[in-house]
Amino acid sequence: MTASYGAACARVKRTRTFALVNPVLALGLLAVAGLLAARLPRPSSRRPPSLDLAITAGVPLILLGLVLGPGIELLARPLVRALDPLTAGAIGWIGAVLGARFEWRYARRIPRGAWLLAAAGAGAAFLAVALGAWLLARLVPGLAAGWAPRLPAVLAIAAVAAASGPAAVTAVAQAVGVERRLTRALGRAATLETACAALAMGAPLALRHPLSWAVFAVGGGALVGVVCASAARLIPANQDVTPAVVGSVLFGAGIGYATDVSPFMVCALAGLVAVNASPRRRDVRAALRASQRPIYALVLIISGALLALPTLWILAAVPLLQALRIGARWLSGRYARVALRPRDLPPHLGLGTVAQSGAALALALNYFLMYSGQAESTDAGVAVLTTLVLGVVLAQFAAPPLMRLAVRAGPAPLTPAPARPELTTNAPAD
Repeated sequence: MTASYGAACARVKRTRTFALVNPVLALGLLAVAGLLAARLPRPSSRRPPSLDLAITAGVPLILLGLVLGPGIELLARPLVRALDPLTAGAIGWIGAVLGARFEWRYARRIPRGAWLLAAAGAGAAFLAVALGAWLLARLVPGLAAGWAPRLPAVLAIAAVAAASGPAAVTAVAQAVGVERRLTRALGRAATLETACAALAMGAPLALRHPLSWAVFAVGGGALVGVVCASAARLIPANQDVTPAVVGSVLFGAGIGYATDVSPFMVCALAGLVAVNASPRRRDVRAALRASQRPIYALVLIISGALLALPTLWILAAVPLLQALRIGARWLSGRYARVALRPRDLPPHLGLGTVAQSGAALALALNYFLMYSGQAESTDAGVAVLTTLVLGVVLAQFAAPPLMRLAVRAGPAPLTPAPARPELTTNAPAD
């Protein structure tokens, strides 16, 4: 009787909290927080590199979401779930930024070895983490209950482990003092690995609708990309294309969310098509990058507000899975380097792309939206999301020392290798 009364009181409290905070007010608070995070100057005080880079990557915003969500319940879980369309739009925006980096005339100039190295690193991390997560789910009942349904959860954890972060890797390399040529190579490798991870995330999402998933993902992405390119072509050269880009991304995210496919995948394909079909590709990329920081801040806050710890075994599983991810990346880079013989890359290249950023969190939230749409499955989805978010945070803290190890020693080439082209012209790492 006492337990039932306590549970009823808890439900009443959550209902009252949700009723007191209007969704429009919550949306306004999130918008203000995102804009402030994008405009606040970065502190210049001296701190350990790992802490400084974690702050730059947005860990404080995850903690802010944790305080506003589970802490004081200002952003209670029912309220955050009411803002799922907004979350889908933010996920789609990050996907579009990633897709817009793959302009064909530059992507085709990337050496075949770079593609193979990235595929080897992402594939090794995916397989190692998938095997580790599957064994942990079989051995630990608490994780088995949280990572449910098991196969999609394991595949999602492995897919996010395969992702890297172009912006995070570039920031870590610059903080450690890596030369410019190698920094560009590491950022390019991180972009390619993240693209592989986005494709891998299609496996758990396609398990829900095996036949219609590919049709809606590819068809919707192509449709939205063509619409964006056509709208940009109709706008005069002296006018801004931002309204067309924003409308196209929201349209693509809406298609992915409404069809239960993937806002990230639909918008990534749309960005890929738009940047290759539009005559104003530079303006399209600039419009996407202009709002990237506030969108990323929104994703961080929402991720923190949704965190929960249904079992303490998650705290033990996260470092173990991250160790498997790091070890797989190191081994794949080591042996793939022997096979491909790239003269201008260090022997421990796999340790240089450990850092993760917005794309990994967007993929994690994408999985949460697709598998936690029903109230009865929310706790299981939150357990997977918590595992993924904590893994991203841990990777950010571990990245600086691993980057130093990645660029340490190894014979320097006799002649400087020519700089490889980026995926897009004048495009900062995202």
